[in-house]
Amino acid sequence: MAEQRYRAVLEVGMGVPVTEVAERYGVSRQSVHAWLVRYRQEGTAGLEDRSHQVHNHPWRIIADVEELICELRRGHPKWGPRRLVFEMGRRGHQVTRSTVYRTLVRNGLVEPKARRRRRKDYRRWERGTAMELWQLDVTASAFLTSGAEVKIVTGVDDHSRFCVLAKAVMRATARPVCLAFVEAMRVYGIPEEVLTDNGKVFTGRFHKPGVAVEVLFDKICRENGITHRLTKIHSPTTTGKIERLHQTLQRELLDVHGPFESIEALQTALDAWRLEYNTDRPHQSLGMNFPASRFRPASSPLELRIPAQLTASTGQPKPPPPAPGSLLAPSLPVQAAPPLNTPSAPDGQPAVEVDRVVPPSGNLWIGGQQVWLGPALSGRQITLWADAISLHVLLDGTRIKTLPSRIGATELARLAASGARPAGPSPLPAGAGAVIEVDRTVNATGLVSLADQQVGVGSPLAGQRVTLRMEGPLMAVLSYDGTLLRTLVCPIPADRRYRLRGARRGRSLPPQPGGPITVQRRVSSRGGLMVARQKIHAGMIHAGKTATVICENNHFRVVIDGETAAAVPRTTTSEVHRYKANATDKRAMTRRTPEGP
Repeated sequence: MAEQRYRAVLEVGMGVPVTEVAERYGVSRQSVHAWLVRYRQEGTAGLEDRSHQVHNHPWRIIADVEELICELRRGHPKWGPRRLVFEMGRRGHQVTRSTVYRTLVRNGLVEPKARRRRRKDYRRWERGTAMELWQLDVTASAFLTSGAEVKIVTGVDDHSRFCVLAKAVMRATARPVCLAFVEAMRVYGIPEEVLTDNGKVFTGRFHKPGVAVEVLFDKICRENGITHRLTKIHSPTTTGKIERLHQTLQRELLDVHGPFESIEALQTALDAWRLEYNTDRPHQSLGMNFPASRFRPASSPLELRIPAQLTASTGQPKPPPPAPGSLLAPSLPVQAAPPLNTPSAPDGQPAVEVDRVVPPSGNLWIGGQQVWLGPALSGRQITLWADAISLHVLLDGTRIKTLPSRIGATELARLAASGARPAGPSPLPAGAGAVIEVDRTVNATGLVSLADQQVGVGSPLAGQRVTLRMEGPLMAVLSYDGTLLRTLVCPIPADRRYRLRGARRGRSLPPQPGGPITVQRRVSSRGGLMVARQKIHAGMIHAGKTATVICENNHFRVVIDGETAAAVPRTTTSEVHRYKANATDKRAMTRRTPEGP
């Protein structure tokens, strides 16, 4: 090749045109000119072949970074590329997962495998808030040095992946499994639903054919208002989150540190691993966040009910003391609130009322206590109702704010002597069992704020102004006109509801609309639809249309474009759980309305 370039240079030197030389040798004119320049500068040595190797690749990983990746992998053989990317980011190095994987392959730390295709037939699902669903199971065995086999009862919160339960038991029978479940509920509260497999400790479906048997676990769920859901037979992917937790537990703890000296030593290791899993181990499905960042324990006002057969011989189980400052710690005991309408202080000093005008700053003082109202109320006359327990602010006879009182008996007496009048009854409801109402606006995700808690009332209500009526253990969600939209378990204890922002006495509810239930359905391409698990044929000419189904006690009437398309007898007793045509959430609700004209 160098000789060919030399001949081309000689021909150009003898006066042959560059275009003709380039055409004869099958190269471009630019190449011939480049050969001429190299020949003038370096002679015949410049016409030799040159290497095109890149000496400074801009994407090549730095040697120190590659060494750190290998060091982390050797120290933690179970860490994959995603975890290593996260740990490298903690140390100030931003690398990609593919770079980490190629580094591990290049250094012989992993065996390269063919990429598997994604299983698109699996449907991933996740509950919207914490404490909405727990997944429970009994994992593979751990072993003691004596050769004894120990089972581990595990539980995980579906929304946050927070491990709520990891209890070692000698035998996975009904009593120890239920005790572990009760212990977790004592720490974190009562979940709305629990999902388990069809094991005999969880359900009595398969104990005797044709005979309904209620096992101890089902009884605990029933008495505490928990919906117990079961997976289909031979479908472990339904409880995929708890199964994945088992894999992590096996790889990171049982395979590394077993066997254990005793069951107490195993439980200590489980508690330490659970603390790290919840608060320090990043989770890939959460975007490398920690489960504790999404988990919030429930403060259920309902007392945990335990069957007598659990408490008769074992007594009330107490949760183990967790690490200080962690989410494993149970809630601290809270001092009970005082009676709600207390017209006088505990030492006998009567409550007083005094009128004040809000200054321009919106900040006023009474009896040495500061009350902030804001400049928006400047110039308005308000009434302050005060005793040694509470301080209420009333505007035009309506309570707008309640504060804990820091006014002592001496200050109350001084206010009374300076012209304050004796107070009437407390503006709060008459007792802890009274009905309380507050108004809230539902945010875009279907949540409302109550006492620093986010309470889900349903995404279909997003953007609406609703009234939350708290009566006993229940909380009713009402529309602006008093129509009942939904009923929930109230998360606020009865003795603390009067402290909520904007709390007022509950008014009497208007009568709820009667008549049949009206739902919407989309007619399929075959002309059918389904209501309450009953198939109804409306006709293929209506395919793709939205039908209104009026659900009577004895029949269904299908109305399309204002005309009755079908009327069929009702053959099912199932309840209607979905009211909208395109609702993806089976729990989506709408208002029940009577049949129109």
